[in-house]
Amino acid sequence: MKKITATLALAATLVLQSFAPQINSDEKEVSITKSSVTWKGYKVTGSHTGTIALKSGSLSFEDSKLVGGAFVMDMNSIACTDLEGVYKGKLEGHLKSDDFFGVENNPTARLVFTNVTAGDKGVYTVKGDLTIKGKTNSILFDLTVNEHNATTTLKINRAKYDVKYGSTSFFEGLKDKAIYDEFDLQVNLEF
Repeated sequence: MKKITATLALAATLVLQSFAPQINSDEKEVSITKSSVTWKGYKVTGSHTGTIALKSGSLSFEDSKLVGGAFVMDMNSIACTDLEGVYKGKLEGHLKSDDFFGVENNPTARLVFTNVTAGDKGVYTVKGDLTIKGKTNSILFDLTVNEHNATTTLKINRAKYDVKYGSTSFFEGLKDKAIYDEFDLQVNLEF
């Protein structure tokens, strides 16, 4: 009797599973060599641009729809692309110092997707936790996903991450020495 009951239970389970919707999950690793992160910082007298290398990343899909993801940036790789020579070296050194990103104590920055909502034409609204200098804040952005890449532009308020140098949020009377709190990160994730 026990064998018959077990056999019927197994048969019922197999029949129910055959009618249940199948979820096709897929984790795609981000290529750190083909992907790119470029930054642009603004000051009263102009702007500077540069790059940050990725250390790792992945995107999660279910039934070909984005459902999650995360990537880590190597803050030691911060480079300036609009200056050359000694000025380039000075700016890169200053950005890595405790005045800005303090990379000796904070060698990485991380973005972890916490909620993903599908929109039209491969555009997703993503809520994530961004960690810079050990401080984590929520960020909302649109991410466009194609067959082998995902792109976005993030507007980051550095004051939320305790990046104080030249910020009018922390210091008064900076005049033309002020550096705006918001900077841009253009992210292209190839997978």
